[in-house]
Order: sequence, then structure tokens, then C-alpha cells
Amino acid sequence: MTRLTASSDCNYNVIMRTKLVPIGNSKGLRLPKSVIQQGGLDAEVELEVRKDHLIVRAAAAPRAGWDAAFARMARRGDDALLDADSPAGPSEWDEKEWTW
Repeated sequence: MTRLTASSDCNYNVIMRTKLVPIGNSKGLRLPKSVIQQGGLDAEVELEVRKDHLIVRAAAAPRAGWDAAFARMARRGDDALLDADSPAGPSEWDEKEWTW
């Protein structure tokens, strides 16, 4: 069962029933166009299961929140290079084996 709540594009609450459809070894849901529009859904969605509820929401933009995460890492000092002790410049392997 899909439960919709009122949004700015809709002035009513709707409960609609749909069936799971086979897709290979999995099953899928067909979402009506109005549900897709009201949910702001696009090519990718995020799914979350909470007890007996399935939450479907528009996927966050790629790399959303990365700036804040990197800033937190810098404050904690977690942004140091892992190979900082390695010699700078190309290695012997780079010089002899690597080709472009």
C-alpha cells in the first residue's frame, strides 16, 4: 500500500493499492505518474525500511554533503595523506613499468 500525504502540488490525501510485479528474481512497484511528480522522484531513489514501512525518496545529488564531511575531517585531522612517508615523485616501478 502506498500512502501519500498532501504536498504543494496536491490538495488531498490518497491511499492507493498496487501489486508487486516480477522483475527477474526480484519484484518491483509501478508508481503512478502523480506519485512520481509529487515525490520529486527522478532516475534514482533512496529506499529505507522502517519496521513495516517502505520509504521511497528522491536520491540526494551525487556528492551531496561531501563539503561538510571533508570540513569535519580536516577539523579532526583525518585528512592527512596515507602515504605521506612515501618518497615524493615517481617510483622505480613508475619509471620502468608504467606506460601511457
